[in-house]
Amino acid sequence: MAMTIDEQFMRIPEVTEATFEAEVLRSPLPVLVAFGASWSKACGILKSVLTEIVGDSEGKARVVRVNVDDNPDLGLWYGIESIPTLLWFIGGKVHARIVGTASKAAILAKLGTPPPSQ
Repeated sequence: MAMTIDEQFMRIPEVTEATFEAEVLRSPLPVLVAFGASWSKACGILKSVLTEIVGDSEGKARVVRVNVDDNPDLGLWYGIESIPTLLWFIGGKVHARIVGTASKAAILAKLGTPPPSQ
């Protein structure tokens, strides 16, 4: 039986204020951080896109999620004013920001990553 989108999304590692530095800022790979909350419909819309990106980026980049309700200091530190917000970290620095929902192709284009060939 195939996993649901929610089950696939829950497999994306969740980082916290305690683990953010090690998991994101010190990562040898680029990291796409999805700031969101479980109650947000817009964040729910983005779940399927993020799970696709996870599958395509294995070994090239990481995708993690941050629950802003549980980690408010991270949201404040990175100026998260609306969710979902995606931040693209390379070498511990933010290189791109996407606020709101977006297609997989739009996200990859903003990150400077070409969509995979079909």
